[in-house]
Amino acid sequence: MVMKSTVVCIVALALLGSLCHAQIAMDGYKPAAPHQKPATRQEPVKQQSKQKFERPLTWVYPEDPKPEPEVEVPFELRLPVAFATVDVECRESIVHVEAKKDFFGNGQFINPADITLGNCAPVAEDNAARVLIFETELHSCHSTLTVTEKYLIYSFTLNHDPKPLADTLVVRTGTAAVIVECHYPRKHNVSSLPLDPLWIPFSAVKVSEEFLYFTLRLMTDDWQNERPSFQYYLGDIINVEAVVKQFFHVPLRVYVERCVATIVPDMNSLPCYVFIENNGCLVDARITGSSSKFMHRTAENKLQFQLEAFRFKNVDSGMLYISCHLKATSTLYPIDTEHRACSYNNGWKEASGQDAQCGSCEAVGFGGTGGNQGTVGHAFKFSQAPGRKIRDVSQNDNNVSEWEGDVTLGPIPIGERVVA
Repeated sequence: MVMKSTVVCIVALALLGSLCHAQIAMDGYKPAAPHQKPATRQEPVKQQSKQKFERPLTWVYPEDPKPEPEVEVPFELRLPVAFATVDVECRESIVHVEAKKDFFGNGQFINPADITLGNCAPVAEDNAARVLIFETELHSCHSTLTVTEKYLIYSFTLNHDPKPLADTLVVRTGTAAVIVECHYPRKHNVSSLPLDPLWIPFSAVKVSEEFLYFTLRLMTDDWQNERPSFQYYLGDIINVEAVVKQFFHVPLRVYVERCVATIVPDMNSLPCYVFIENNGCLVDARITGSSSKFMHRTAENKLQFQLEAFRFKNVDSGMLYISCHLKATSTLYPIDTEHRACSYNNGWKEASGQDAQCGSCEAVGFGGTGGNQGTVGHAFKFSQAPGRKIRDVSQNDNNVSEWEGDVTLGPIPIGERVVA
């Protein structure tokens, strides 16, 4: 009986253990594995979001200025032709020579003091016919005699040696030597025509002429296109156009403050000729009597001027470089005595019609004294370094912003015209 009760208790305990185990399994409890660390608690990850604008940004960096496309210009260089400007009459014991005042056939009269027959000056001048007259005995005026089997030949040299204009080193006609001969047979006299002188042509290539905002260009006669050739001859008119590029600036008005001509790219070299000075006064016509002038302004960002071609005395290369100091201001700033474009033609005229602002151009002095004296003895100094093309000047007392730059144009070969 006792044994039976013991067995019943064991069975009851076993049933109770199975029931507890089943209850634990239903509740999802699992005992931890021996020697296993509890899992680490992870914090939730926060995600960043991009900032959004109500309106998208539209500003971008401006593109670099692009050069203007080259335009094919119908252009043909007008080469000088020989002009019969010398007449010779061989008389019995004298020679009579007539030389036209328009010696080079370009419409410009030479100075009678610049031409001689050998070492003899003209003996008369015919104003109606516009000729200079030489008359001398056959053995005078450094003549030479050549004896051949059939002829006696008397040779003379008609020399044109131009002197610099005013107190400058500028000449606008070339040196020329025309050989004239008189052939006398043993039995009677005849006249002969003069021989053509020998001329040496010059040539050069175009070089870069523009930098960023400021440009200088040689233009065709109608001012419509850039001139394809840099070759000029004495007596020609050089058309130059100064431009300030607009790009991202306010509307600008350009001025040519001063210009100098040299035979090398260095604007401070010698010899040099200052033909625009004193804040935009083109003094060449006032000094030498040329036709150089500013053209009437057709656009605020452009300024055009004409320069009569010339060469430096005793300089054989015939090359010219034109270096100009350009300045630009807002078009809202008025034209005044420091911002102007004045040229001389029976009085000073301003390119935009503001002639009253040109009064101080005459104050520099001419004919041996004044501001242009430096063209002979001193190099022309620019206030800005040659390598720095653009400078943004801080606002002055009148609260006007200015931009300045130096631009050099060349080489420009200036040839001499042929005479016969």
